[in-house]
Amino acid sequence: MSANPDQGPSGGVTPHLTIKDRRGHDAVAFYKAAFGAMEAMPPHLAEDGERIMHAHLRINGGSVMLNDEFPEYGECGAGSTPGGVTLHLQVTDADEVWNRATQAGATPTMPLGDQFWGDRYGQLKDPFGHSWSIGAPVKAATAGQPAHEAVA
Repeated sequence: MSANPDQGPSGGVTPHLTIKDRRGHDAVAFYKAAFGAMEAMPPHLAEDGERIMHAHLRINGGSVMLNDEFPEYGECGAGSTPGGVTLHLQVTDADEVWNRATQAGATPTMPLGDQFWGDRYGQLKDPFGHSWSIGAPVKAATAGQPAHEAVA
């Protein structure tokens, strides 16, 4: 268990995102608007009083931590782009979350649609370069309605 339980989760795997170009505060605001994130604690700022050194958000029941980049400590740097990881949100209404995220500024990279494995699923890129997928079980179809619009 961590010495300070407010700093973050003490078990499991937690994504920790690095945000480029001093946009950590923008990222916190985006994740609140797009995914309903809640701050588990106020962000800790670096000595410069501007960059986020540590923020802990709760999204869809899980933790996500983030910080601004600190190139002076060898973290990120010019031209680096997040890649190779997709953060997945399994939700009850993929369309609602998808619409909220795109209205907040996320860019679709794989259209939201009913998939062969039984989920309504799509992928987005947030304004900070991080990939997200959104999935929800396809709702049972009723007469005259597409499966994703039917009431379960």
